[in-house]
Amino acid sequence: MLDSHRLVPFSLIWQRSSLKPKDWFLFILLGTIWSASFLWIKIAVSEIGPFALVAFRVTFGALTGILVTLFARARWPGDRATILTFSLLGVTSVAIPFVLISWGEKTIDSAVASILNATTPLFTIFIAHVFLHDDRITPPKILGLALGFGGVVVLMLQELDPNSHNSVLGQAAVLVASFFYAASSVYARLKTGHVPGLVCGAAPLVSASLAMWLITPIAERPLSLPHLPITWLALLWLGILGSGLALMLWYYLIHAIGPTRTTVVSYIFPLGGVILGVIFLKEALTWNLTLGAALIISSVVVVNWNRR
Repeated sequence: MLDSHRLVPFSLIWQRSSLKPKDWFLFILLGTIWSASFLWIKIAVSEIGPFALVAFRVTFGALTGILVTLFARARWPGDRATILTFSLLGVTSVAIPFVLISWGEKTIDSAVASILNATTPLFTIFIAHVFLHDDRITPPKILGLALGFGGVVVLMLQELDPNSHNSVLGQAAVLVASFFYAASSVYARLKTGHVPGLVCGAAPLVSASLAMWLITPIAERPLSLPHLPITWLALLWLGILGSGLALMLWYYLIHAIGPTRTTVVSYIFPLGGVILGVIFLKEALTWNLTLGAALIISSVVVVNWNRR
């Protein structure tokens, strides 16, 4: 039988959190889905170019989003201003960062990409403070983001290969992608609050698909199509789950809990990947996994702690 006293800390965290139980569930689900993204990108980009990878990925994601919105009978916006907003978000929040990360992973380790992508909430907290009245910089947020970034670095120490030559340009590409994620999340919070959540996730993928298929044949000559089954599996995962479903969750959380708290999910990516390795690949449970996981979990709690 469980000792009820041992449940007090968790119940206290749950009660004092600024997130609702539904938001916690969707936050963890999003982190779980995106945890494997860097691995699948690394697999796919070993056969096809980054532009082709993103073009297929966003196309599968757009088809998933359209089917979900049709099933839910969600109403798509028809006014010019909203269409232009989603056209811009398709480029800034999907096409550009997806291409930059995929291109960057051709010359850097996936562990390095995970660490650099974890700068997204650090960018977001400053951008949100300037443009949003309800997502200001606070001491708990700063402490939480610092704990989380430190946790990601500690977590990935063992994965870093000292003999690997990670390109400076590849690292810069992932950093720029993280900035685009941060700025786009704040812009989406400002401009898309009147649009149904499912459509918010699907619409940028549609515009991103159109943009990618216009530029990919020009950017990659000759255009190489995937042949290996594992590459198609990677594209389907990245498209259906990592783009279609994930972006719907992402945009819902941006409006429900704010951009800064939402982008903290980038701390979950490497944690989920390492935990999956321990469970399914029988990898060792090391000190850096334990400490890194503790720091990341602490950061999520601190960022979402409700002092009231």
